[in-house]
Amino acid sequence: MKKVGFFRSIHLKLVLIYVLLILIAMQIIGAYFVRQLEATLLRNFETSIQERVDLLSYYLSEEMVKERNPEEEGPTLEEDVKNILKDFDNTSDISEVQVIEGSSLKIIGTSDPYNQGIVGQRTTDKLVWRVIATSDDDGDHQTLIDRQTGNRIWKLADPIKADGEVIGAVYLIANVENVYSQMKTINNIFASGTAISLAITAILVVLLARTITRPITDMRKQAIAMSKGNFSRKVKVYGYDEIGELAMTFNSLTKKLQEAQATTEGERRKLSSVLSYMTDGVIATDRKGRVILINEPAAKMLNVSRETILSTPIISLLGLEEEYTLEDLLLEKESVILNYSTSKKPYVLRANFSIIQKETGFVNGLIAVLHDITEQEKIDMERREFVANVSHELRTPLTTMRSYLEALAEGAWKDEEIAPNFLEITQNETERMIRLVNDLLQLSKMDSKDYQLNTEWVDFVKFYDRIIDRFELTKEQNVHFERKLLEQATFVEIDADKLTQVLDNIISNALKYSPDGGKVTFMMIKEDERIIVSVKDEGEGIPKDNLEKIFERFYRVDKARTRKLGGTGLGLAIAKEMVEAHGGEIWAESTEGQGTTVSFSLPYVQTEGDDWE
Repeated sequence: MKKVGFFRSIHLKLVLIYVLLILIAMQIIGAYFVRQLEATLLRNFETSIQERVDLLSYYLSEEMVKERNPEEEGPTLEEDVKNILKDFDNTSDISEVQVIEGSSLKIIGTSDPYNQGIVGQRTTDKLVWRVIATSDDDGDHQTLIDRQTGNRIWKLADPIKADGEVIGAVYLIANVENVYSQMKTINNIFASGTAISLAITAILVVLLARTITRPITDMRKQAIAMSKGNFSRKVKVYGYDEIGELAMTFNSLTKKLQEAQATTEGERRKLSSVLSYMTDGVIATDRKGRVILINEPAAKMLNVSRETILSTPIISLLGLEEEYTLEDLLLEKESVILNYSTSKKPYVLRANFSIIQKETGFVNGLIAVLHDITEQEKIDMERREFVANVSHELRTPLTTMRSYLEALAEGAWKDEEIAPNFLEITQNETERMIRLVNDLLQLSKMDSKDYQLNTEWVDFVKFYDRIIDRFELTKEQNVHFERKLLEQATFVEIDADKLTQVLDNIISNALKYSPDGGKVTFMMIKEDERIIVSVKDEGEGIPKDNLEKIFERFYRVDKARTRKLGGTGLGLAIAKEMVEAHGGEIWAESTEGQGTTVSFSLPYVQTEGDDWE
């Protein structure tokens, strides 16, 4: 399982959430506090100055309404105003105080000793004009930016009244930048406090987050261990809160899963053992028809690898795409025959399908059971072919006999020339049926389990030579015999009667198919721990495709010619059964137009008697 990155962990998320919450709270509180503090400081600043200006206005109004005799010596209005302004509490915040006469709008005094030149000049400040013109008792003020210093300044124009009439105005310029400097200092202090608070909060949140994430981390490690099959590990309980209860529940779940896993593992082993020792193939699929389980017999039957065909659709695995869909297989009640036969080898399977279904009716998958019925099909086919061949072989002579017997019954027996010929043909066909029945009885005995050989030690060279002599004396056609036998005696343990029948069948076939004036060669050699006996003719030969089939029952290369020569198609089949009963093998080699060689081998062990001979 991939480890959770630091930037995706709940640990970091908890820290960020708490820190952001504190930061947002501090910003909201700070904004409100600074705003209110700024407004309070500005209000206190303006109130303080306004109170002093009101007092100044009172003194100035008395001087401005005082009657003065120009003829008498005494201070002028400008001098009295100058003295009042000199005594005015001019703090560092106030830059300049000007007194303007109301009717003429002339400046009659200023507190700035370096700006006395403006006394007697007409004021140009619109703020003063507006206060004198409107006779506003509260005066007027505004905050501006000083273009030279870049600092904020506060201007105040307050009316000077006497008997309810505006007789002048006090124009004050104050430096309000100190108030904003104080606010800046307060903001810095607040920001430092916020940073310290955030740092402390972060530390506390980290500790808090660890109390939450540590049990979760332990449970994650336990889950990973459980996924690997380790149920012995337990989650540590750090407290009896909700997370502690979750840890205890997780431990209880682990124990139950361990018990369930042990039960499931036991059942799985039983099922695996059953599937492994089953001779039938078993395939299980999910609800979409994809293979999720296949036992070894099924893999061998289908010649596939168990690892590579998982998740493969079952209809593709069985080669049923063109004939069936998954829905068809779910509804299929009968067996499905899977024919994988080739021209060289038959291979047939029977598949039975069963649905994996819940009690609610929901289909979870499909079970397919495969049976190899190749041998059964082969036996059925051979049985059908055997019955057909026997029926045909018996019907042919019976039909011939019935025809000739009907002819005799209808009066042909009176004809001295035709009757003997008809009787001879009937007798030949009867003997043919007897040979056929005898061959069938012989094969039936050999197929039975109680078939036994009466073996004895025989010098096979003399044994073979005597059989050749018998055929050479009784042969009717012009065929030359050539012998290539071993010179020394070779003793083999055989059933002489059975091997005589084998050689009779092989030699008879060689003589039947040999041309007039041809040659039959009889050979015998030693090879390793066996002897090989061969009979070679110079007939037409056997096509290569038919060589492997000539030892099958009732098989004929040329059926018409074989029946004409009186063969039953069982001679080589009997020879094969008898040779294999002796522990040997039989085979044929042929070239079309050049003849056929039929050979068989017999086990042979060198003895001291052989050496002495």
